[in-house]
Amino acid sequence: MSFERRKVGNTNLELDVLGFGCASLGNLYRAITDVDAHDVLNTAWDAGFRYYDTAPHYGQGLSERRTGDALRGRDYILSSKVGRLLKPAGYASERHGFVSPMPFDIEYDYSYDGVMRSFESSLQRTGLDRIDILYMHDIGPFTHGATNEQLFPIAMDGGYKAMAKLRDQGLIKAIGLGVNEYQVCEQALEYGDWDCFLLAGRYTLLEQESLNTFLPKCKQRNCSIVIGGAYNSGILATGTRKSGTIHYDYGPAPQDVINKVAQIEALCDEHNIPLPAAALQFPLAHPAVASVIPGMGNAKRIQQTLDLFNTSIPQTFWQALREQHLVHEATPLPGGA
Repeated sequence: MSFERRKVGNTNLELDVLGFGCASLGNLYRAITDVDAHDVLNTAWDAGFRYYDTAPHYGQGLSERRTGDALRGRDYILSSKVGRLLKPAGYASERHGFVSPMPFDIEYDYSYDGVMRSFESSLQRTGLDRIDILYMHDIGPFTHGATNEQLFPIAMDGGYKAMAKLRDQGLIKAIGLGVNEYQVCEQALEYGDWDCFLLAGRYTLLEQESLNTFLPKCKQRNCSIVIGGAYNSGILATGTRKSGTIHYDYGPAPQDVINKVAQIEALCDEHNIPLPAAALQFPLAHPAVASVIPGMGNAKRIQQTLDLFNTSIPQTFWQALREQHLVHEATPLPGGA
C-alpha cells in the first residue's frame, strides 16, 4: 500500500504520514538477531513504508548498519541524527538501554566539527550515499540537565552552522531537532532556519501543552513536525489494565497520568475502538504534523500498526474527547471534529 504524503516545511521533500522508527533495530531493551531485523525491514518495505528514522545512538551504530543494509539500492527517505559520536569502548552486555553487540560508547559533541564527523560516520555505517533529514539529537535539559546551559550555545553556534552548510550544499534536504521536549525546539527557532522537528511524546492523545505557543509558531514559520513516541512510551499502547508496570515517558506512569488515560480508555470502549488506534491517528490532525513514526520491533507489529492506522474512528469519539475536556481546547481533531 502507499500512504498520503505531506511536504516538509519549505523544502521539496515529502514524507509518508506513517513512517518507521528504527530504535528497536538497535536492540532497544532486548536483542533481536540480524536475520529478524532484516525480516522486519523487508516486511515494512513490502507493506509500503518508505520513510525510516534511525540514529547513531540506537544500539551504538547497530540500527544504522541494519537500516542501511536494508535500504541500499532502494528509493527510500531516511533521517538520522547528530550530537553523539561513537568511541571504541569494548563490549558490554547493555549500554543506555540498548542490548547491542557494538563495542562503542557515546560522546556528546554538538560542535561544528562534531556534527560534520557524525554525518560522515553515519554515511559510512549505513553504507548509503545520502541521508535526507538530519536531526540534532537530544539537545536540551531533558537529556543534559544543567549541562545544557553550556551545550546549547555550542549547538546553535557550531552544530547548526554545520547542518545548514550541509543543506546548502545539497548533501541533505532538511534539518531539525530530534528531542523529547518542545521547549528546546521553541528556543532553537530563535537561532536558525529549521525545516522540521522530531518531537517525541510531547504532542500526543495524552499531552498537548505544546499547542500553547510552540505548534502555532511552527505553523506560522512553515516548520513541520514529525511525531515520535505517539504512545507516550507505552501507556497509550497498552492502556491501564495490564498487569505489571505501566510505562510513561521511559519510566513508571504516575497516578494522575494513569487516571487520565483510564478516562480516554473508557471512551474508546464506548465507541468500540482500540486505544492505540486513536493515539496513532490523533497527531496527524494538526496541520504542522507531517508524519508519525512508531517503532516496530517485529514483523507482526507491522501489520498490527497498519490495522490500527486504518481503523475507522467515529466523529462522536473525537467530539466526546473535547466535550469531556480530555484534550486541549485548541486541539485539531481528525475529520474536523
